[in-house]
Parts: sequence; structure tokens; C-alpha cells
Amino acid sequence: MSAPNLISIPPPPAGTPPPSLTPRSITEFLTDGSLARLCAELTKLTGLMVELRDTDGRRVVPSDGARAWDVQAAAPLVGTPFELRIGSEVIGSIVLGAGEPSLGAGARETLEQALNFLALAAAELCRDELELRHRVKEVGALYRLSSLLVRAAGVDRVLEVALESAVDVLEMDAGSLVLLREDADGITSSSEEDLTLMASRSLSKEWLQHPQALSKERIFDTMALAGEIVTVEDLRRDDRVQIPDLVASEGVVSFINAGLVFQGRPIGIIRLYARRPRVFTESDRRLLRSIAQQSAVAVQQTRMMRHREEEKGIQRQVQLAADVQRRMLPRNQPNFKGLDIASKYLPSFELGGDFYDFIELGNSLGVAIGDVVGKGIAAALLMSAVRASLRAHAQGVYDLDEVISRVNTALCRDTLDMEFATLWYGVIDPGTLRLTYCSAGHEPTIVVRNPKHRAPTNADIDELGVGGMVVGVDRSQRYQRGIYDLQPRDVLVAYTDGMNDATNFDGKKWGKKGLRAAILKAIGAEPEAGAARILEMIFWELRQFSGLTKRPDDQTVVVVKMLER
Repeated sequence: MSAPNLISIPPPPAGTPPPSLTPRSITEFLTDGSLARLCAELTKLTGLMVELRDTDGRRVVPSDGARAWDVQAAAPLVGTPFELRIGSEVIGSIVLGAGEPSLGAGARETLEQALNFLALAAAELCRDELELRHRVKEVGALYRLSSLLVRAAGVDRVLEVALESAVDVLEMDAGSLVLLREDADGITSSSEEDLTLMASRSLSKEWLQHPQALSKERIFDTMALAGEIVTVEDLRRDDRVQIPDLVASEGVVSFINAGLVFQGRPIGIIRLYARRPRVFTESDRRLLRSIAQQSAVAVQQTRMMRHREEEKGIQRQVQLAADVQRRMLPRNQPNFKGLDIASKYLPSFELGGDFYDFIELGNSLGVAIGDVVGKGIAAALLMSAVRASLRAHAQGVYDLDEVISRVNTALCRDTLDMEFATLWYGVIDPGTLRLTYCSAGHEPTIVVRNPKHRAPTNADIDELGVGGMVVGVDRSQRYQRGIYDLQPRDVLVAYTDGMNDATNFDGKKWGKKGLRAAILKAIGAEPEAGAARILEMIFWELRQFSGLTKRPDDQTVVVVKMLER
């Protein structure tokens, strides 16, 4: 017998079965026959028979053959046995024959003590080697699972290997591995209907498809998902079992199961069965726990990879949609004599709910700006509908209030109660500089008078808010139109509420006050600045205020400057 060191243990002869994790005899630990030779040498030294015997009472003797030891049938030896134990299991004994040794008086007592210590030492080495076998098997099973993870194998294959490994290394006869629904937060039913069978071994179809759980109130599953390793030495004698007839017909006796749990979230259960009574050791529990934990990681990783691929696909679609949305915005500023125009749109996400548009109506220019409720894909789709509806009605209807009313009616027909949009639409006649407009719940457009002889102040600001409520809520809503006579050098600024809602690091909003101040500062600093320069300075002031804080909403601004004749 050798110490538990993998390097010093020679390989077993051809045809020798692999070492068991539940050994029945000392012969499963013998390698070079040194323990049997020691017993033979003690026999010569003491003159009394000292024999190593297996659990069947057979003699284990030295041999000069291919194997260093052999087993011989023998009659029971009369004498004193010293049992070799691993836990409560006897795997053999060292027996001292009857009589007095030739070493002198009192030698037998000394010899018995020595043999007792020898038996304890041998048993300890066997126990250590058994523990080492458990560790090797455990590492081997986890290595197989890890290699599948590295190769990003599918979850079905990973779980099949996990079950095969668990059955093999624990020397069980059958097993199954089931998963809960991906969105489940635990057991949701008194039956097995909330579980999906992923892998099974040596179990009948009747057993696997039986609707009732093995235990009453699914106590075994509940314990496993709570982190316990559940073991039953004999299912036939356990009063928690609720299907004893099926247990008997299936021929399963002992049972061990563990939950697949990832960061506290239950994923599934691995169940193993043996067709004989079995006392499970702490090593058995630890090994199954390791396999269950690794399996849970494998399942979660596979799911995350699948979600990541799905997310990439969605992201690609979002990017395509964002490209389409950007193409829907005006590519160039319209060229109207007497008007200098600039615009800018910054979405808070790839897809936004803001929009602006320029609509050429003969010699007049329509300017529209809008903001639909929400952000992202839903907002972008609703924005497209509002823009398309506005363009369709603006070309054929003269009165602006009627245009907005028809947009409202169309939107009410196709949207839910909480889907609506704000909209400001105005038409400028470049010849007369008359502005006709209508606001549907939108931020009032600002007009700043820009005198030649001084910088503008708050007293030079007018807000254009005549109109009605948002579009998409009340189809009976009636809208008013406003008229405003612009003057040369006036600056019109239409914007969405994302400008007002911008915040700094202290959480303070820029607000309408900040926007008005930025416009006045820009015009005051450069009275002759064009629309693009004014727009640039407005956003510069906004960046100075908000820094690197994330935009809470889309930000859109349209600037129209009335040129001098």
C-alpha cells in the first residue's frame, strides 16, 4: 500500500476496474503489496500468523506475478482482528492469530498494540487516498465543464456533460437535470409543470413525464434551490416521498440532488439516483455542489451570450432606424431671400422623439418643431407619424389652425392615451415678414428684437404660444392661430424642452431663464451674427452650464434671422 501521492502510485494492470469512490475492500487501495508483505514479515518475526484480510474474509498475500499481491480463499482465522475503517465502513482487517509470540513474555500485548496502530495508520492512508480520488474526479468533471464553457458550447451540451459527469464521478445509476423557466424566481407550481427537462440518464419515460413531484410539497426541490444538498439513503422508507409506487417500479432507492443557483437566482436542479441504499459522504455533497455551481455558471453564461447576440441584432436595427430618422430631417437649410436659417438636433439616445422641418409653400416658408412623449424607438416611430401627417396636411390646407387640428385627429386615431406630441408650426412670408403660427402645447417660440443702437434685453423678447393643447389626446380640440409681424434683424428661436431640462452637476436645470440669457448674450456680443453663429453660441453657453452631464432629453433648436432689406 502506498501513501496518497499520485506520482508514486503505479498504474493498475490492464483490465483492472477504475478505483471506486465508495470502496468495499482494502484491495481497492493496494498497489505494491507492501502491507501484505509487512504482515508476512511479522508472521516470521513473531511466530504467530499475522494476516491481511479483505471484507469477504479472504487472505491478501504477497505475489511475484504481474500484480504484487493476490487474494486467496481461507478459513476464518482464530485470533484478534484489527479492523480497517473509513468512517463507519469496514474495508478489511489485520488479524493476529491465537497463541503467544516467540519474542518472550508480554510480547503479545505489545504486538496487539502495534497492529492496532498499524491498522489505524493504514486506514488513515486509505481515507486520504479516497479523499484524493474524490478531488481528482471533481477536478476532472469541472475541467470537462470548463472546456465546454471556453468553447462556448450550447447550454444543452453543457448540461448533458454535467449530468454525465455527476452520475459517473458519484457512481450513481441514474439522474436528470431540469431547468426553471428563465424568468422564474423559484418554484411556481405544486407539480413539475414549471420545469423543463434538459438531460436524463437511465430513467424511464414514465418517471420523467410524471406530473407529480417526488416529494410532498416539493420539499426536496425547495431545499435544493435554497442551497442545501438533499440526500436520502432509502426513498422507500422516507415519509416525505409522495409517489412510493412509482419509486418502487422505477427501482430507485437512494437519492441526492442540488440546486443550480447563480448569484442567488434559482436556475435548475440536478437529481441523482442509485438502485441500492447509499450513505452519502461530505465529499459526495461537495462534489455535487461543485458540479451544480459550475453548471449554473454555464447556463447563465450561455443565456447571457444569447442575450448579447440578440441585443447586437437589435442594436443593428436601431442604428439603421437612426440613419433613417436622420435622413428624414432636412439635409440643408432652405434658401429664402431675406431669411438666414440654422438648425441643430442632438438626440439623447440613438433614436429620438424631437424633430424639426422646413416646408416650402410657394413663396412662403413653413417652420415646424415638435417633441413626442418618451424616448427611443417608440418615440421615433411616433415622431415619424407626426412629421408625415404635418407634411401631408400642410401642402393642401391654408389655415394653420386647421392643419394642426387635422394632425391631432389623425394622431388620436392611431395612438394610445399616453402617446402624444407637442408641436409648433409657423409660416413666414419673406416679403412682408408676417408670421402666422399655431402652438400645440409646445414651448413658446422666442422672438428677440435686435435694435441697432443697443444690445437687446428681456424687454425685447416676445413669446409665441397661441394655439391649443398637445396633439394626440383630444380629437375634439380646437386650435387658434396667432399672427406676429417680424422686423428686419429680428431673431426667431424655436426649441424643444430638452434645452430647458438640461442640468449641471448639482442637478440644477438650465431652464427657460438660462436659454433666454444665452440668446441675449449671443446677440449682444455679436449684433450682426448670422443664424448659424447665434446657434453655435447658444449651445456653447449650454455646454458651459451642463459640462459632461448626460443629456436627459433630446435637444433641438431652429434659429431664423430676418435680414435687413
